[in-house]
Amino acid sequence: MSHRFDPTILREYDIRGIVGETLHPADARAIGGAFAAALIAEGGRSVAVGYDGRLTSPALHAALVEGLTEAGADVVSIGCGPTPMLYYAAATLGVGGGIMVTGSHNPPDYNGFKLTLGGRPFYGAAIRRLAELAAAPPPAPARRGAVARRSVIDDYVARIARDYDGERPLKVAWDVANGAAGEVMERLVKRLPGRHVLLNQTIDGTFPAHHPDPTVPENLVELQQTVIAEGCDLGIAFDGDGDRIGVVDARGRIFWGDQLMIILARDVLQRHPGAPIVADIKASQVLFDEIARLGGRPVMTATGHSLIKAKLAETGAPLAGEMSGHIFFADRYYGYDDAIYVAVRLLGVLGRAGESLAAIGDRLPIVVNTPELRFPCEERRKFAVVSEVRERLRRAGATLTDIDGVRVNTSDGWWLLRASNTQAVLVARAEAADAAGLERLKRSLAAELAASNVRLPG
Repeated sequence: MSHRFDPTILREYDIRGIVGETLHPADARAIGGAFAAALIAEGGRSVAVGYDGRLTSPALHAALVEGLTEAGADVVSIGCGPTPMLYYAAATLGVGGGIMVTGSHNPPDYNGFKLTLGGRPFYGAAIRRLAELAAAPPPAPARRGAVARRSVIDDYVARIARDYDGERPLKVAWDVANGAAGEVMERLVKRLPGRHVLLNQTIDGTFPAHHPDPTVPENLVELQQTVIAEGCDLGIAFDGDGDRIGVVDARGRIFWGDQLMIILARDVLQRHPGAPIVADIKASQVLFDEIARLGGRPVMTATGHSLIKAKLAETGAPLAGEMSGHIFFADRYYGYDDAIYVAVRLLGVLGRAGESLAAIGDRLPIVVNTPELRFPCEERRKFAVVSEVRERLRRAGATLTDIDGVRVNTSDGWWLLRASNTQAVLVARAEAADAAGLERLKRSLAAELAASNVRLPG
């Protein structure tokens, strides 16, 4: 049957909506049928499917499987777990694709789908193509697909633990945020040396402890307090589906995604001298400069986990990452964003280092920057505002990068303006060597926005 989606759920990088308002089981069933058609058109037949711990995920999973099998696809269901475990299944079980039912780091009433096909990220035009296939589905296949259930959790945990290469044990606090990585973490810490303190490891789709987004400082308060009270070397946090990481040092200081990338890139470039390292346009200039100083080739790309995953494959980079905490290892791993694997690799680096994470942080170059500034802008205006700003700056001879919005370099530092691909908002960030320089950058950004009748908040 023909099906039409609420257009707001078809995002650039995945599918996501509010269950009962913009997203329903009928949508999941239609997604299954459309994805099966795309899979079969590429010569595939089977697909791995998993789901996170949200209360609505089992019903959406059931409807998704129904749609897939009705359209002739065979399903390998791996059950509840983190998104990277689904990616692992898709990479190792000989299937043609994978679908994860997950609302990621969104509030409990949200849910959605992350997809992969033929070992490639599934995003942008491919997601829009699902809407076309659902609106005009192909004829029913000659056979209905079969469903097999396969647990991969033990294999997944063993695979991650295998790459731990530290030389001294560490004391680590872990905040799983009641997300889908809970059972994986309970098994993984038993395989790692050192002492491990687990917080909020019970999977609970209501997220009773705090919101499952480690990029928001208030969500890290419990972890910071535990690290200090327990005398831990560091603390590690995950988002709701385990593909984004947050880290704090022994003093409770937050290490953002680009700072973690510096630490990891130093290690990776020792094994891959001269290799490209990919980071998104929101990352600090310190990261790009440090990659170059180490002899690597810094590659700046657009923001978005699917886009970065694609750029990693395109460039053959051993490592990629973005400010939001999505970090991708192709060095000794599969090239997808897996915060649990990244955590183990970080522990390995620290376990071989002659200094603590806090000491490493003390030696990082000091810059002053804003957090990510997000402010409302009408859907029909957000891209136009960015275009207007870009053209004015170009006419003025500014030094800029326009691969995703506009990033402007000045003698003080840089500022960025881009339109969100998923919400009716503009996103801005600025970084300078000192507070005075940051204020000048913010005034420059505010003036450009004002010329397009937009006010920079704060």
